[in-house]
Amino acid sequence: MRFAPAAAALSLALAVTSSVGLADAPKPSARAAMLIAEGRAALSAGETQAAIDAYEAALAVDPGYSPLFLDLAEAARRDGLQGKAIRYYRELLDRDPGNLAAISGEGAALVEKGALEKAKRNLAKLESMCGSSCPETSRLASTISTANTPRMAAETNGQEEMAQ
Repeated sequence: MRFAPAAAALSLALAVTSSVGLADAPKPSARAAMLIAEGRAALSAGETQAAIDAYEAALAVDPGYSPLFLDLAEAARRDGLQGKAIRYYRELLDRDPGNLAAISGEGAALVEKGALEKAKRNLAKLESMCGSSCPETSRLASTISTANTPRMAAETNGQEEMAQ
């Protein structure tokens, strides 16, 4: 009985130490890392479908590597598939609810889709999680404000005349 407090303290210390050791950033498998690099190269070259194919292959090789969903979502957004991008962001958020990049990216995709009120909810969530000065919050706030900016009638008429 007299060793019970010491044993409890020792087990608590070991549990904390082991959980800290496992908290490192996840790394993809070697094959998945190659496919991710291929996807990023394709995306920077403007080949969104090739990038999506490479990312999906990487996901098949290493389905546990959650950060890959950010790459998939970015490629889908560039391809004009905001609904698919939102699905990828939400898959990542199911796995990691506190992922600020996924919350911000989903908000931006919602803005692109025209769902400003939902995007504002994402902004409020970001502000409550990391404040108004973190990069993800700033980026989403900027995206929302540019979408909210009303265009002047003269500006619109001038663009219509130029289109004709």
